Amino acid sequence: MGFLERLKDGLKKTKEGFVNKVSSIFTARTNIDDDLFEELEEVLIQADVGVKTTFTLIEKLKDDVEEEEITEPEELMHYFQSELKTMLQNDEGGFNFNHDLNILMVVGVNGAGKTTTIAKIAGRYKEKGKKVMLAAGDTFRAGAIEQLQIWGDRLGVSVISQQEGSDAAAVAYDAVQSAHAKGIDLLIVDTAGRLHTQTNLMEELKKVKRVIDREASAINAEVEVLLVLDATTGQNAISQAKLFNEAVAVDGTALTKLDGTAKGGIVIAVKNELDIPIKLIGVGEAAEDLQNFDPDEFIEALFSEE
Repeated sequence: MGFLERLKDGLKKTKEGFVNKVSSIFTARTNIDDDLFEELEEVLIQADVGVKTTFTLIEKLKDDVEEEEITEPEELMHYFQSELKTMLQNDEGGFNFNHDLNILMVVGVNGAGKTTTIAKIAGRYKEKGKKVMLAAGDTFRAGAIEQLQIWGDRLGVSVISQQEGSDAAAVAYDAVQSAHAKGIDLLIVDTAGRLHTQTNLMEELKKVKRVIDREASAINAEVEVLLVLDATTGQNAISQAKLFNEAVAVDGTALTKLDGTAKGGIVIAVKNELDIPIKLIGVGEAAEDLQNFDPDEFIEALFSEE
């Protein structure tokens, strides 16, 4: 199964819960009026597109109607899809790991799928012939270190770790030093799945980032911060992203569990409200279900007739 087919399959709930409702607004009407826009506004907000993004979309559609002299609701639906694609335009999805050593610091709350995402990224780049190392920087949660070591064994990549409760910044320091010494291409640093409301843990996260940045600059390594967000948490994901971005300057997001929500509008809200590139989306459990985000493919999969 190709990824477009996987994407279509993984977005079934969103298609049924969001896209079909949107489509029916356009196809069930014979003229474009205030009622159409009000109904569309309601469906978009219910689908976690967010109030701010919804208002922006509605205003753009009203402008399209006036400028293009659109009279048919079905024709307006094509403009709606086009506006969504424009909103979702991104830096290129995925990563360009072009430095001798590339460091990916992965952050997010517990339960978002952080460890699984790390394992899938590690597996992907190992298959491409890259030398990959993991760092067990989540010294806070019981079992987190062991969980990452199990993945390391399964993938055949080394894991830098210390005992539970140790200083996460010290783990990060050791990992960068070891990765540099061993000629590693990609170092992925796990961090504690802290609640974004826990101030002390967010401060620790800042410390880990400072240590990584300092050590990376000394050896000309590239550092990126990836925020893993659970798409099923809806608007709460926006709140999380804002706080993580304030703490560690997020470079990109990975949206997981899109197959588990009927409110896939969160993808649009994340991109439009935060202006942080969406790097990866996950639509299932298999390694192949985590893929580089492509806005055109995403919209095509959502609005396909199949």
